[in-house]
Amino acid sequence: MAELATIARPYAEALFKATPEAEQSAWVAQVAALAQVASDAAVQSFADNPRVTQDQVFGVLTEAAKVALAPVVANFLRTVLENGRLAALPLMAEQFQALVQARQGVSEARIVSAFPISDAQVADIVTPLEKRFGRKLEAKVEVDAGLIGGVRVVVGDEVLDTSVKARLERMKSALLA
Repeated sequence: MAELATIARPYAEALFKATPEAEQSAWVAQVAALAQVASDAAVQSFADNPRVTQDQVFGVLTEAAKVALAPVVANFLRTVLENGRLAALPLMAEQFQALVQARQGVSEARIVSAFPISDAQVADIVTPLEKRFGRKLEAKVEVDAGLIGGVRVVVGDEVLDTSVKARLERMKSALLA
C-alpha cells in the first residue's frame, strides 16, 4: 500500500499544480469518478490485458465514469495509462482531494458510528471538532456495528475513539496490567 501511495504522490501533486482554484471542485469530482471505475477488479483485468490498447482503456474509463472530463484531466488520465499506473489512480484521487482540501482550509473527518446517525447528530459532532482542529471539516459517515455504541472520529492522523468497544478494550488492558 505504501508503495502505491509513493507512486501516486507525484501524479496528485502535478495535477494539483495544474488546477485553477475556480475549477478544483469539478476536477476533484472528475478524478474521483475515474478512480471509482479504476478500482473495479474487472476494469483492472481489462486494462492488464496485453491485447487491449491504451485508447480502449481510456474509452472504457471515461464512458463508465459518466462525467465530462476537462482537457487537463483527460491528459492526466492518458499519462497515468501510458505509465502503467492505473492501479494507483484511486490513491492519486485521494491525495489530490486532500491537497485541494488543504488549499481550501478543509479536512476530512471520517465518523464511524455503531448505528446510523442523522445529519443533525453529525453536525453536533463536527461543530466542536472544527473548533478543536481550527479548520472546517467535511464529514464522511460510516456504520460499524462492531463498535457496539458511540463513535470513532478520524481527522488526518488523529483518532478520537469514544466507542463502547474502545472503552471495553481500555478496561481489559487495565485489568490485565
